[in-house]
Amino acid sequence: MAADIKIASGRKPVIDLVKNNPEICIELIISESINANFKDELIKIAKANKTAFKVVKNDALEKIAGGINHQGVVCKIKASKPLELNAFLKNIPDNKPALIIILDHIEDPHNLGAVIRSAEAGGASGVIYPDTRSAMPSATVIKTSAGASLRLPLIEVVNISRTIDTLKKNNFWIIGLDEKSDTSIYKDSLPDRTALVLGAEGSGISRLVKENCDMLLKIPIVGGVGSLNASVACALGIFEWSKERNIF
Repeated sequence: MAADIKIASGRKPVIDLVKNNPEICIELIISESINANFKDELIKIAKANKTAFKVVKNDALEKIAGGINHQGVVCKIKASKPLELNAFLKNIPDNKPALIIILDHIEDPHNLGAVIRSAEAGGASGVIYPDTRSAMPSATVIKTSAGASLRLPLIEVVNISRTIDTLKKNNFWIIGLDEKSDTSIYKDSLPDRTALVLGAEGSGISRLVKENCDMLLKIPIVGGVGSLNASVACALGIFEWSKERNIF
């Protein structure tokens, strides 16, 4: 895949990137204003992992970061562009369990990052999202996902309903998370090959996508909360599938 240059920010995400994925790190950029001990630690980590670095004035770092909360350090990275759906599916064996996450117009980049983080942690094969009315991989997503958006396959598609048709032809069951469903996600085991659909914040899964789902399941809750944050609900669905597969 061709690579795109993005900015990762924040102390822990940047340190994790340089330590664990130095091959995608182009340059570490450090503010001269940060704590001297932390600055020395960053330089030591950069040298140990053969990552180029420079120390700049904080104003210069602000311009590079573009308004992102950088905590005194950013890293220019080579981020892979989204995969094509068919290319992604070719890498998933037909006879093995697999979990794919489908996001139906999730517009908050923090939710997108949190979903990607949970998807990687829970053993999902990838995350699918539409190319319009959706949050896109960005510095915020990289930071919120703790770098998972740089490692987990991300698939950008034009039409979610047509994507679902393709997944069905590849023997995936389409499971929509819908708080209005009468059926709990804990009632029966999820299929070995599951595509878990998460709807937009507030409005949920769109009508056409919902009609294309094989099942609609809810995360049961008690109390007066009413509903869960979209990324939290998705994480519970991911780990329910993983628990049933004993993948940990």
